[in-house]
Amino acid sequence: MFPSLQNLGISSLNEMQETSLKAHRETDHIILLSPTGSGKTLAFLLPLLENLDPGNTKAQAIILAPSRELALQIEQVFRSLKSGFKVVCCYGGHDINEESRSLSYTPTLIIGTPGRILDHITRGTIDTNSISTIILDEFDKALEFGFQEDMGTIFSHLPHLKKRVLTSATSAVKIPEFTGLHDPLVLDFLENAEPIKLTLKSVYTESYNKLDTLYKLLCDLEEGPTLIFCNYRERAEEVSNYLWDKGVNNEYFHGGMEQEERERVLCKFRNGSTYIFISTDLASRGLDIPEIKYIIHYHLPEKPEAFIHRNGRTARMNAAGTAFLLLEKDTPLPDYLPDAPETYLPVGKYPAPAEPYWSTLYIGKGKKDKVNKMDIVGFLCQKGELRKEEIGKIEVKDHHSFVAVKRGNLRQLLSLIRREKIKNMRAKIEISR
Repeated sequence: MFPSLQNLGISSLNEMQETSLKAHRETDHIILLSPTGSGKTLAFLLPLLENLDPGNTKAQAIILAPSRELALQIEQVFRSLKSGFKVVCCYGGHDINEESRSLSYTPTLIIGTPGRILDHITRGTIDTNSISTIILDEFDKALEFGFQEDMGTIFSHLPHLKKRVLTSATSAVKIPEFTGLHDPLVLDFLENAEPIKLTLKSVYTESYNKLDTLYKLLCDLEEGPTLIFCNYRERAEEVSNYLWDKGVNNEYFHGGMEQEERERVLCKFRNGSTYIFISTDLASRGLDIPEIKYIIHYHLPEKPEAFIHRNGRTARMNAAGTAFLLLEKDTPLPDYLPDAPETYLPVGKYPAPAEPYWSTLYIGKGKKDKVNKMDIVGFLCQKGELRKEEIGKIEVKDHHSFVAVKRGNLRQLLSLIRREKIKNMRAKIEISR
């Protein structure tokens, strides 16, 4: 039915996706509850594709996402389906004039964050009269981020809505009245979700040497993606700076960063150029990041749902994972943890955390310059004398690209390509810091 699934490396749909597809054919008001990483994006995109009219040249659907990264992820999956329908993604931190130009060639599907979508509606760059479908992905997270008023205003500008779909990884939220959902069909795949193979461990520390304890713990862990959660942006940066002072390759991530910087650090984590990623709860859901081997709660979250979503980043798809709780001695546990998990005592097994195999190269040309992944591979092999196995994951953005290359080749590689052109264009090429 969907041969384009092969583009995503999928041979068949899972039970949740099949159920969603059937439900969309029978009703227009749907709430889909399913765990993070279960394939919710396809579960609403495939039914949407069935409902889009190829003969209609106007905008037909809007998808709202609580973060820029989730909006971009949805766009990427939609484009991978190669449906032929035009899509535009709009989000804060992106050039609004460039978005307006893209919207002038009316897309069938518009994806974006609530604030930016409302901005375009107010400017008149989005004609809402023809939109019949709206999807709120991770709607509970959007409410948590304070987008309720923006989303309510967007709904008020959609006079001809027919299909309304909300998705979430938690059921613990009240459905806002502005959604206009009437007797919705609730597809709940949270109760019967496979139990995650997660091991919880307590690491006790004095408040004055919490950073030292964290470093010692990292020196115990085997090589693999490690996600450290902090409750505050400033503390995430503080932890990152401390680890860099210790010579530990890492990146930090939070909502106060510029979009280009957020893209850069996510690319480095996805392509293995860094194993250690320090973040606020922004990374607990809605990000396209690798399977996480270790979760470290530098701070415990206030709400049990946040604790669940953080831990849900590991032990997925039948894999096992470990979450460490850095607990200050004599500090009471939150109510959602009646008992402390088994104690783990860091000993500093290794001299230092493992150094990543890959490093990331920044190339100042992208999709808008007609540069694609094959162009980059050819350039690095021919001009940089790399073998294909020395080139890792490549991500091509609108105006620049990131490519993982074997760390040991950097000096020679930069020397070879410094004055070379890619597709007959001069481009800034440097190691992504």
